[in-house]
Amino acid sequence: MSHSFKTIDVSHVGKTVVTSDGDLSILHDISLQIERGESIAIVGSSGSGKSTLLSLLAGLDRPSTGQISLMGELLGDLDEDGCAQLRGEHVGFVFQSFQLLPHLNAIENVMLPLELRGIPELEARKEAQYWLEKVGLSSRLDHFPKTLSGGEQQRVALARAFINRPAILFADEPTGSLDEVSGNRVIELLFELNQENHSTLVLVTHDPALAARCTRQLHLQGGRLV
Repeated sequence: MSHSFKTIDVSHVGKTVVTSDGDLSILHDISLQIERGESIAIVGSSGSGKSTLLSLLAGLDRPSTGQISLMGELLGDLDEDGCAQLRGEHVGFVFQSFQLLPHLNAIENVMLPLELRGIPELEARKEAQYWLEKVGLSSRLDHFPKTLSGGEQQRVALARAFINRPAILFADEPTGSLDEVSGNRVIELLFELNQENHSTLVLVTHDPALAARCTRQLHLQGGRLV
């Protein structure tokens, strides 16, 4: 695959939603490019459009104007299934709310992305065990989410995000609901995995220390890049 394209390329993107009070513009004329292996923090006050921008970059939502390409593919040219396939091949997600499935134990939660791609169970289990060991949870493979602490759940979510060895990792407030010690552990892991895999890391955060560790910060104010 040629790497002549930018990992993420955003051109004049806007997002407007219709509310009972009329149209509400959330993002205005956003253009940016992100290279392979960069770590980018999207920062700004609450309501500045950070999570909306992350959803658009990941193809989870569609812009009202402008276009976005991910790994050289124009998202606007893909239908829902096409976007889902692109994400399955290239993208990992870490959410503030972990998004673990309660009826699956840790190793089953981590195996899930590989199983969805049709990887044989034995191979998926071996890879999931590798990633859980990497995040320091080798003794918790059979534990269900409700028996894990917040920090442990977030580390399971990290292992699941990395099991596809994604080219791009999107993280939305990855330490937002963790205590400081757990949060720091998750941050170390994010950057370690970002560097080892040469993954592009794009995260939304309120944490200045986390933002400062990224190669670049994108400041959103009132839906505009400043």
